Amino acid sequence: MLIQEYRESWIEDFKAIKSVITDALIRLNISVEHVGSTAVPKLAAKPIIDVDIVYGKDVSFEILTKRLEKIGYYHNGNQGIINREVFKRGMWRSKHQVLDTITHHLYVCPVDSEELQRHIRFRNYLIANETARAEYQKLKYQIAAAVNQDKKQYAALKEVEARAFINDILTKAGQL
Repeated sequence: MLIQEYRESWIEDFKAIKSVITDALIRLNISVEHVGSTAVPKLAAKPIIDVDIVYGKDVSFEILTKRLEKIGYYHNGNQGIINREVFKRGMWRSKHQVLDTITHHLYVCPVDSEELQRHIRFRNYLIANETARAEYQKLKYQIAAAVNQDKKQYAALKEVEARAFINDILTKAGQL
């Protein structure tokens, strides 16, 4: 199944990734946030840990990028979202026991990133609101069923079908 019931192990998976990243970025003014559905207790999700590295104004993006390259990531642009840079694992890298065994998405955002704020407010609202969390979970299961559990079709349809729901949550959370 594309969407899986919530697993407490997702929190431990995030902590393991965060530990490696914070070690690699030591002495840089950063924080590491667990965002996305796996960060919301009791919410079913695709088993992919979404991680936002948040950096302060005194941090050079180039230095941050070089440090991430040393642990096997490469910068893959912003993929159309301003102030949210995507990093992926390089095929050339040596295997890492944490980074290559836990499926995750890695994003890098400046502290004033609008997308970062959306991630955090949406996550926090779902954590605090059981009804919204249940509605979102139901929507995710419906979309997965509609696309017969296909990952790419799920992502495309979710972008369309969930947009109104997400915007409504962000409005309630004071974002829009």
